[in-house]
Amino acid sequence: FGSTKQKKAKMVLLRTQAFALATAVAFLRTSVFAFSTPASSLSRSITANNVVFAPSFNSKSRSTHLSMSEAAAADGEEKLFESFGKGIKRDYKARLPLYKSDIKDGLNNQCLAAILFLFFACLAPAVGFGGLFGVATGGAIGTIEMVSSTALCGFIYSLTSAQPLTIIGSTGPVLAFVAVLAQFANKLSLPFLPLYAWTGLWTSGILLASSVTSASNLVKYLTRFTDEIFSVLISSIFVIEAVSDIGRTFASPASTFTKALLTMTLALVTFSVATTLKGLRKTVYFTKRIRDNLSNFAPTIGVVSATLIARWARLTQGVAEAGLPSLNLPATFGTTSGRPWLVPLMDLPVWARWGAIVPAIMATVLLFLDQNITVRVVNNPSYKMKKGRREGNVLDGMHADLLVIGILTAFTSIVGMPWLVAATVRSISHVRALSKFDKDGKIKGTIEQRVTGMSIHTLIGCCVLFARPRKVLTQIPLPVLMGLFMYLGTSALPGNEMWERIVGFFKDKSIAPKQRWNKVPNKTVNLFTAIQVACLAAMFWVKESPFGVLFPVVIAMLAPLRFGLTKMGIISEEDMDILDED
Repeated sequence: FGSTKQKKAKMVLLRTQAFALATAVAFLRTSVFAFSTPASSLSRSITANNVVFAPSFNSKSRSTHLSMSEAAAADGEEKLFESFGKGIKRDYKARLPLYKSDIKDGLNNQCLAAILFLFFACLAPAVGFGGLFGVATGGAIGTIEMVSSTALCGFIYSLTSAQPLTIIGSTGPVLAFVAVLAQFANKLSLPFLPLYAWTGLWTSGILLASSVTSASNLVKYLTRFTDEIFSVLISSIFVIEAVSDIGRTFASPASTFTKALLTMTLALVTFSVATTLKGLRKTVYFTKRIRDNLSNFAPTIGVVSATLIARWARLTQGVAEAGLPSLNLPATFGTTSGRPWLVPLMDLPVWARWGAIVPAIMATVLLFLDQNITVRVVNNPSYKMKKGRREGNVLDGMHADLLVIGILTAFTSIVGMPWLVAATVRSISHVRALSKFDKDGKIKGTIEQRVTGMSIHTLIGCCVLFARPRKVLTQIPLPVLMGLFMYLGTSALPGNEMWERIVGFFKDKSIAPKQRWNKVPNKTVNLFTAIQVACLAAMFWVKESPFGVLFPVVIAMLAPLRFGLTKMGIISEEDMDILDED
């Protein structure tokens, strides 16, 4: 540390380390406070899903909540941390014998519809995030790296994971973290890509250590409270970004009123066609087979319909009046900046290689929570999945999946590609596209297979490698994809009880259908919902603020907050058991 610049860099690093340690200590202290409950007042029942706290009173009605699986878990069948690789072995032992059926079960009409829908739903965010990564990193990581990472890592994940219905991709919080890391590298005059690579390698190592010790069992402390807030957040981001992009065309001096109006029309056509046809399943029109097929292919029909309208407008009105920006894919396969694919790891000073563990701790928290919360939502018992699953268990598959994410994080770091993690809205849309419904419109099962995930990412890979698919896709206007984003965001909300309670504020309760939480006093329901909305607003604020890198810490604090509500007597145990029941 001979030079003044190096001394300043060391001071910044030490301050960052101190801040990270202080944050971790604060989080641990809050967690201990939330989870340490006197045995005389509460009895803890650790289920295979989550941790349920119930008052210790001798009530027969309360005791009926304990199932055999819960009792087994309470006896210590599944510890918080397990011996080396035990969770991974359990996940693969349960899932690998079903590999043949994972292929066979994916060869049907409904899976084809899901492939076409999710192909657009995964490609468009990849291209969009790629452009944002290019701006944030000064071109070091761009669209080609983002799309390539989506195709390759998504295919490997679908091939090797224990829960192949999860879709991985980049997310807003990951982008925000990488942008902060790029600014940090610039301030310390460090090469960005080597710093990114070392941060990713440290992150990968921590994730791998978490997977082999079954650290994902920590998710049992998360409940519906956290799931609902996180899901509404991601859905809201999709809708808000789509609406904002449409609104900007009316304010842009480079756009005419005709183009702005056409932009809004195409987005609304995509959204309304997809939404209307998706709901056709619950009507009495046509035969059941026709209703099911139109419902399955609804998003694809919406995209094609709006694209044809855009083409008609361009042919009749001319490019000057009706020409709209379209999906922009790289013309050739190669890095954005022309650099070699392998990142020069040794270009980073030795002190910075070790110092990279500080941002890696934050990245680990972000990826760990993003991955496991999304898989927990995908594993929700309401989807009635059975393959490699214990009844009612949401932890099955998490340890093996985190192992895959850890390996992929190391690979993407070395070649300078974006880190990928389970993407909430795309994963929920994938599961719902594969859900089977009974005559009343309720889910009776899910098509559990690997074909859709592998096919989706194979098609995305073809767009990177071959010119003909790229040429076809560049005919799709961006407003069409904005409409698809709106559909993705809104279609993930039904069934989310936080959203249902928000909508319930505007319903006439005298004629509205009775809900599970109606037995709880209305004042308590409104308070519980208001707290969730406040948490949602806080997460939005942090995400958009200069402190965006702390976003994962905010997510981690939701679990202690939920248990703090009962510990401090804000909401009673009996009411919380109903409101937060999985």
